[in-house]
Amino acid sequence: MSYVDGYLLAIKKKNLKAYKALAKVAGRIWREHGAQKYMECAGEDLDLPAGCGTSYLKLLKCRKDETVIFAFVVYPSRAARDRINAKVMNDPRLAASMMGRKCPFDVRRMSVGGFAAIVER
Repeated sequence: MSYVDGYLLAIKKKNLKAYKALAKVAGRIWREHGAQKYMECAGEDLDLPAGCGTSYLKLLKCRKDETVIFAFVVYPSRAARDRINAKVMNDPRLAASMMGRKCPFDVRRMSVGGFAAIVER
């Protein structure tokens, strides 16, 4: 079964273009090092019907000028994820993509976790 790293973060809507540019670079690097899939998704339909849980907007305490990024990276296994992430974190292109740029989101409001797939179709 696959292994997935999932990310959830709040971002100012005005920073989406800069974030997308960084995500394109990061996605290319992750894929080159062996990730099976890399996706970054910007929130669009985030209002839940009443009584249907907590929306991402509320969960992340987003302000009116913010939206949510939901992202994930898929790997063949946990061991592959650990190897791939070590390579990615040492890849100089990742650091170079941020040179002279301010991070387009507040990393303190980012959540990340590793997940073992329990159903795959």
